[in-house]
Formats: sequence, structure tokens, C-alpha cells
Amino acid sequence: MSRVKRGFKARQRRNKVLKLAKGFHFDRRTKFKHASETVRRALHYAYKGRRLLKRDMRRLWVVRINAAVRPLGMSYSRLINALKVKNVTINRKMLSELAIRDFNAFKAVVDSVK
Repeated sequence: MSRVKRGFKARQRRNKVLKLAKGFHFDRRTKFKHASETVRRALHYAYKGRRLLKRDMRRLWVVRINAAVRPLGMSYSRLINALKVKNVTINRKMLSELAIRDFNAFKAVVDSVK
């Protein structure tokens, strides 16, 4: 049986991690042990951040819709309930955009479900 040298695959695996560590400082960029630790943590934060962004955006849309619907004599929760009862399928993002960019269209939507 012939001898197998393990250099190639191990180097490939390490280089993959070190490539992801580009832009880090000091040993975190050059040494595999430090780099793999930092890359793992960075990837975890990136994953978590993507979910937090979705949460934050939804909260922003809700606040915008509530602020726009208050002068029309309704609250956010009553508006969303009325939309569900009337089977109006427009999401919060689009309602928020209407409230900001085209208030007359937003008002028409609100009036249609009152």
C-alpha cells in the first residue's frame, strides 16, 4: 500500500478559513487557530444579524403605519384586523411605503376597510 501525504487537503481547508479572515488584524488573519475562532464567531454574528434586521424592519413598518393611521381616527391593531376581515392582502412593508410616499392611496386603503 502506498503512503498518502496529507498536505493538500489540509492546506485547502485552512486556506478556506484564512481567506474568510481577510481584513482581520494581526494573528486573526495569519494564524489558522486564531482565524478559525474569529471566522466562526463572525459567521455566527452575520447569521444573527440577518434575523435581527428582519425584526427591526418589521418594527419600523409597524411604527410608521401606526403614526400614519392615527390622524385618520384608527389604531394600528384595528387597521390590521379590519384588513384581515375584509381579505385585503397587503403586507406591512407596502402599507408603510404607501403611508410615506402616497398618503392619499394609504387613506383610500384605510377608508375601504373602515
